[in-house]
Amino acid sequence: MCDIPPWVIASKDYNQHPQPLTIQGTSHIRKKLFAELNLLHHPEERGSRFHDYMDVQFQLHQWQRESSRSSQKSLKNCYLRFLRGWLFDSNSIEGAVLKGWVESRLGLIPTFHHCPIRNIESEEYYRYMVDRMKGSSRTSAILSQLDLLYEYVQYELRRQMPGKRFLTLFRGVNDLEEHSIIDTLGKNHFIIRLNNLNSFTTDFEKAWEFGSRVLRVEVPLTKIFFLSGLLSKSLFKGEDEYMVIGGDFEVKSMIGG
Repeated sequence: MCDIPPWVIASKDYNQHPQPLTIQGTSHIRKKLFAELNLLHHPEERGSRFHDYMDVQFQLHQWQRESSRSSQKSLKNCYLRFLRGWLFDSNSIEGAVLKGWVESRLGLIPTFHHCPIRNIESEEYYRYMVDRMKGSSRTSAILSQLDLLYEYVQYELRRQMPGKRFLTLFRGVNDLEEHSIIDTLGKNHFIIRLNNLNSFTTDFEKAWEFGSRVLRVEVPLTKIFFLSGLLSKSLFKGEDEYMVIGGDFEVKSMIGG
């Protein structure tokens, strides 16, 4: 559901020379929303306005009016629940739904969920799909909610960082071979295949807390699905969390050999 083929989005060339990614079907919805956001000067205000729009668009506030428990959960479990679930455990049911959004919209299949996923015919892929379906069935139009979330994040990045195309981000790992090494470019310099959705941070020291190595990556802004700080702190309290869409990236290992 994107205007660029999956094999291009996943490629090293794309990650070095990114182009905007547009999710089909969101343009007719976002026009009014972003016209309103253009009038607001403070990011906190825009984050609150975005959530208010989501609340009305997907009737999230009406969960108490539903007669059945399952209907109440379907509306109450909005996009925020999945972001929080990812922070707690990226291999959770919520994590599977977010990876499923990347697969559905951009065509990138996950390479890890609880364990490495070899291909779509494997038992590991089946387990991921079970988690994905369990999570999706609990929430009304969650993929459409995530479509708008990605569009909003991209809007904010362009507005807050005009002219910028990349961010330097860090990821802590215990074993480099957790990822598929596509090529070795030199000592501590590799092309690796990241999972279709990954956690990063801008804080090198914080990344070190999560592994014996720290990977340094130049990430295109178009590959940033979400980052903490764009929503009101009353809605989301993640600290320096960047959720990055995967593919083949050039990385440098900052620690170890």
